[in-house]
Amino acid sequence: MTTTARLRAFVALADRGSVRGAAAALVVTESTVSAAVRALADEVGVALLEREGRGVRLTPAGARYADYARRILGLLDEATTAARGAADPEHGHIRLGAVTTAGEHLLPALLASFRARHPHVGVGVDVSPSAAVWAMLRHHELDVVVAGSPPGDLDGRVRARRENTLTVVGAPDAAAGFDPATATWLLREQGSGIRATLTALLADLPGDPPRMVLGSHGATIAAARAGLGVTLVAREGVARLLAEGTLVELAVPGVPIARPWHVVTHPDATASTQLLIHHLLEDEELGWERV
Repeated sequence: MTTTARLRAFVALADRGSVRGAAAALVVTESTVSAAVRALADEVGVALLEREGRGVRLTPAGARYADYARRILGLLDEATTAARGAADPEHGHIRLGAVTTAGEHLLPALLASFRARHPHVGVGVDVSPSAAVWAMLRHHELDVVVAGSPPGDLDGRVRARRENTLTVVGAPDAAAGFDPATATWLLREQGSGIRATLTALLADLPGDPPRMVLGSHGATIAAARAGLGVTLVAREGVARLLAEGTLVELAVPGVPIARPWHVVTHPDATASTQLLIHHLLEDEELGWERV
């Protein structure tokens, strides 16, 4: 088995948390995964896994090695994509990541217009929380990300910017006597950029208002419509519901908040990725501006 195959087996085990999960993800036998990880540990010279009950977990050395392994595999995939794209950008492939709100409200129009202009460019899409997509870009598992502000330590290049405003919304009945210090606040999943912004906002409120954690962007909006509480959202993500009156904007100190969208790539973006960047800047209906 090649070193690359061993790395893929190890990263799959690290991501799934078990040999069985890794084997299912890679469509190989459990013994193949176990043998690959043992061989990799022998090659590295330190223990990468340790027993935990009936399963296994990464050692501190294994967790550190897994971070490098993801980057190595990401770079290998990126190198293949870059080489093929350089030879023929119109038949290349783009690995595109987006946070949930952008994935639901920005990507459909962008991808539809891009595919109409460049029908033979393959696009793989991963919609995940903010922390996850930035980590995937850092590990070279993605070529381009559509999200809020990139982390300050990210080695990336902002290619385009689009206005975005965060606002607090709730059911119409919530407006009467609304008090942000006593309202129930609906929070997104861990790793969400909006959740981080809302958590900071709540820290400035008096007292400790009740909170309810929901699992997704859609779940928080559905819960707000049902009258379970109020939440912070991107205004354009609920524009139709606001126009219909099923949600209303609520006054909270410091809100609305400007949180522009950004399109970020690696400094040396692939040729096919450059096609996507050029397209979104040229299509005025998409609303992006050059940075």
